[in-house]
Amino acid sequence: MKNQNQNSITMAIKLFNTPLNILNLLSSFFFFACGLTCGIILTFYFNNFNLNLQVINSQILNYSSSISSQLSPPAVPIPMIHRLGFNDYIKPYNIQHDMNDDELLWRSSMVPKVKKFPFKRVPKIAFMFLTRGPILLSPLWEMFFKGYEEFYSIYIHSNPCYNQSEVVESPIFHGRRIPSKEVQWGKVNMVEAEKRVLANALLDISNQRFVLLSEACIPLFNFSTVYNYLMNSTKNFVESYDLPGPVGRGRYQSRMSPTIKVEQWRKGSQWFEIDRDLAVEIVSDETYFPVFQKHCMGSCYADEHYLPTFVNMKFKERNSGRSLTWVNWAKGGPHPAQYYRTDVTLEFLEKLRSESNCEYNGKKTSVCHLFARKFTQHSLSRLLRFAPKVMQFNH
Repeated sequence: MKNQNQNSITMAIKLFNTPLNILNLLSSFFFFACGLTCGIILTFYFNNFNLNLQVINSQILNYSSSISSQLSPPAVPIPMIHRLGFNDYIKPYNIQHDMNDDELLWRSSMVPKVKKFPFKRVPKIAFMFLTRGPILLSPLWEMFFKGYEEFYSIYIHSNPCYNQSEVVESPIFHGRRIPSKEVQWGKVNMVEAEKRVLANALLDISNQRFVLLSEACIPLFNFSTVYNYLMNSTKNFVESYDLPGPVGRGRYQSRMSPTIKVEQWRKGSQWFEIDRDLAVEIVSDETYFPVFQKHCMGSCYADEHYLPTFVNMKFKERNSGRSLTWVNWAKGGPHPAQYYRTDVTLEFLEKLRSESNCEYNGKKTSVCHLFARKFTQHSLSRLLRFAPKVMQFNH
């Protein structure tokens, strides 16, 4: 056993002592080290390559997503579709709109050919106020309208610069101001304002009679009397008469001929009461009103001559020739008499209600005026006191 161990040791010593054997051993060690080093380098390289590849893939995906979002339209929520109902045609939801005058006149001139209404219709009176600012006598009008909400509509044409927050008006006038333009007394834009407020009132098919009033007007009778008088009338109420002299025919402009001749020239109050058929004719007039717009300047006073002339020329048989709004021109001058607090008495109001004689539906009557002007704000307290007794307004 001892000899065998010694032989093994001896052989190992010989092996290591042999130069060739030592060279082979070093060579093997070298290749092993190289292989190990290459393995470590390759392992690090592939790990880093995979990481870079993931980054590149992520960038490609982000870029593709960005390009896709640019090429594809953004997602838009689908809006709820409002179904246009029948009421949208027969009664506007809001009197405010974005139509200009040409669009408004065109829209309001439409007339249904089918005469039978496919809905329950309550005929209404459109009360149209042409004002500079607030309705100064609004408490009186509130008393007049009380209890008859289904039988009237209100439209107000005021100066567009008027600040509604300056004066507290009755709730019945809230939200009833139409899109308006500036108006000057005696100018043709006064008639444009009349046509504008009339066209707005025509948008509601239930409006069958139309009354033009100012902020200085008052009612002389209660609502039911006014309603029945207008709805049962067979005539319109546009004052129209031939007046020789400088304030009548003297205002005629010869350049209006041949469309309007001097013998056709008429004068009258601008405060009218008309039916729906005539209202449509007025807003549809593209023959006579353009002549006024072009030639009726300065002292011509279109507001006192356009409607009297137009109605007398085209619709004389349907017109009474008188106005239902009383006014006092007795003092002379360019403006009628005004009435203050001390002017308002029971006797005075009764006189306005029954002093005249006229014709209504072919019969004589003393009820010739349903409204009166010009009453100041100072007269309001007495009007409110006497109205329930004289005009029989609702309390």
